[in-house]
Amino acid sequence: MDSQLSSSSFHNLSDRFQHCIENLTCYFQSHPPTDLSSYARFKLASVLVLLYEESGIIRVLLTTRSKALRTHAGQTALPGGKVDDSDKDLFATAFREAHEEVGLPLDCPHVYTLGLLKPSISIHKLIVTPVIAVLTRTEVLGRLKAAEGEVARIFSHPLEAILNPVQAASEPLVSIGSEDWPYETSYYNTSDSVVPMLSNTSYRMHRFRTMASPIKGLTADILIKTAEIAFAKQTVYGRHAPGQLQGFEDVMRVLSITQE
Repeated sequence: MDSQLSSSSFHNLSDRFQHCIENLTCYFQSHPPTDLSSYARFKLASVLVLLYEESGIIRVLLTTRSKALRTHAGQTALPGGKVDDSDKDLFATAFREAHEEVGLPLDCPHVYTLGLLKPSISIHKLIVTPVIAVLTRTEVLGRLKAAEGEVARIFSHPLEAILNPVQAASEPLVSIGSEDWPYETSYYNTSDSVVPMLSNTSYRMHRFRTMASPIKGLTADILIKTAEIAFAKQTVYGRHAPGQLQGFEDVMRVLSITQE
């Protein structure tokens, strides 16, 4: 995948999408990737945040995991997974997993990588690094195919609706009160809980109603950060619970204390 966009690469993209790409590019230039060389490879994972534009709306590619899987069954996920011994780096991991899970072509000439966000810690204590990329030709999406037994559905969601959930109002959303949205709220649901493995600090769970399974947990956190950078705006809802740990370093510090 190409590491950067040139002016000829995105001439078909709207000015707004180009501005989002510029915001993300500037962020990566001023925020170097986190050094994870001291961590064992089996603790590392990466996910692909693939952004594209359709009918003037900037969207992100998502999947619903198969209900037959042992972990996170039926949940919304970004394509991705654990680092493999054959992977050159975290970029390679994300794109290999996207190829395996949804059939995104490897070395696709229409996919451009922008950079790496700060890592997050999964519930299974994996260090998950988001790879942000842009797809400039949407016809590639028509050739995607869900991996049997691993991915139940491929879908997308407007990225800006992660900052203001009401902006998903024009989407063909699942029914309120259904299995995929068992809540009374129209677009967004949240709750705070105490996390024992993080020294009983609080964590705010964000949930977004979609056309498929809800976006929540780590996937929601990653997309919130991506959207805040891309659109240079904050969420319309409260982002964090009182006292919530907000940075990778703070979370790892607390984890190391609780594991002593």
